[in-house]
Amino acid sequence: MVLVRFVDPAGQETDVAINDGISVMEGAVTAGIAGIDADCGGQLSCATCHVYLGEAWVGLVPAPSEEEDALLDFAAERQPNSRLSCQIIVQPELDGLEIGIPVHQGG
Repeated sequence: MVLVRFVDPAGQETDVAINDGISVMEGAVTAGIAGIDADCGGQLSCATCHVYLGEAWVGLVPAPSEEEDALLDFAAERQPNSRLSCQIIVQPELDGLEIGIPVHQGG
C-alpha cells in the first residue's frame, strides 16, 4: 500500500492508503475524497478526475500520454502540474504522493 495525501481547495489534507496497481482515482473514489468526480470511471474519456501533482512529484510521475494531455484541455483551471488521476497508477515509488484537488472539475 502507498500513502497518498489529498489536499482540498481549502488546504485540508487527507491521507489515504491505496493498493499498488490501481489508479489514484480509484483509491480516491473508494475513500470518498470529495472533488474527484470520475464520471467516466477511469476510461480516459472525460476530465472529471483532474488533479494537481504536488510540485515535488512532477518529475517522478510518468508524463501524461498525448490522449491524457488532450483531455486535460477540458479540465477547469489547468496548470502545468495538472493530471488525470485515473492515469496515475499507484506503485511503491509514489509513497507520500501529494495530490491537490481543484475547485472545479471539467469534462
